Amino acid sequence: MTDEPLLEVEGLRMRFDDFEALHGVSFSVPKGLLVGLIGPNGCGKSTMMKCINKLHTSWTGTVRVDGEDISRMRPADIARVVANVPAEVGSIYGMSVMDMVMLGRYPFVNRVWWESEDDEKVVREALRTFGLDQYRRKQVSLLSSGEKQRTLIAKAYVQNPKIMLVDEPTSHLDMKYKLEVMEYLQKMARSDMTVIVAEHDISLMARYCDLCIIMKKGSIVTIGDPKKVIDEDLIREVYEVESCVGTDREGEIYVLPKRYIKTREEGDEGSRGHDPAGGAPGAGPSSIFRRRRR
Repeated sequence: MTDEPLLEVEGLRMRFDDFEALHGVSFSVPKGLLVGLIGPNGCGKSTMMKCINKLHTSWTGTVRVDGEDISRMRPADIARVVANVPAEVGSIYGMSVMDMVMLGRYPFVNRVWWESEDDEKVVREALRTFGLDQYRRKQVSLLSSGEKQRTLIAKAYVQNPKIMLVDEPTSHLDMKYKLEVMEYLQKMARSDMTVIVAEHDISLMARYCDLCIIMKKGSIVTIGDPKKVIDEDLIREVYEVESCVGTDREGEIYVLPKRYIKTREEGDEGSRGHDPAGGAPGAGPSSIFRRRRR
């Protein structure tokens, strides 16, 4: 790993009509890191990643990858340096695993209708790396959630990118496959590829990531080593949640949410005795239950 920045983002702003989703975001990341992008829903994580890989084009500011301004690059050139792993598999009816992963080679295919032997070799190696070779002829739609996620990562991997952007890779996975996917991503980062993961599981990010970028309402709250920046005050500020942040016997951070913090508007609503279940003012759910039981 080197301290030279691989990704540089300066003054990034993105608007959707009258709503500004990103407010002049700036940061830089060297190569060889697994970076966690953390924050509540709607904070701008996915929007920022779509600006970095130029899926959004109406942003302002500067994004440079390995010194090159992506605003001056063609989509095919961007695909050679930045790979995208979406949260969901798109329309894939009838497509095999091998065909899906082969799509990742499109920036390198020179002929119109078929790929080269080198492309096939790269794809077969990726299938073996991600434990998918035995499924190469199987339809992607028939895979388990964990297998689908590994297929999407393999597809991005064969692009041989400098940066991989991964959106919520573990959202539909059980504990085993969450750990498996994160270990794959960590191994890729150790091979000098920078991997940026947008994820809601803070404990998982704290365990695997070298660096965390914490966002709220389109701005960066803090950036740093997750073991140094993630604490109860940060969770309260960013998520409006009281939590318990501790470390296990191996020194790994865990975050236990305890209760959400009511806003002033919510508190005013409660003081008026509003009951969404339709009970009398001031009667909470427990009092309604007691009346019905009698």
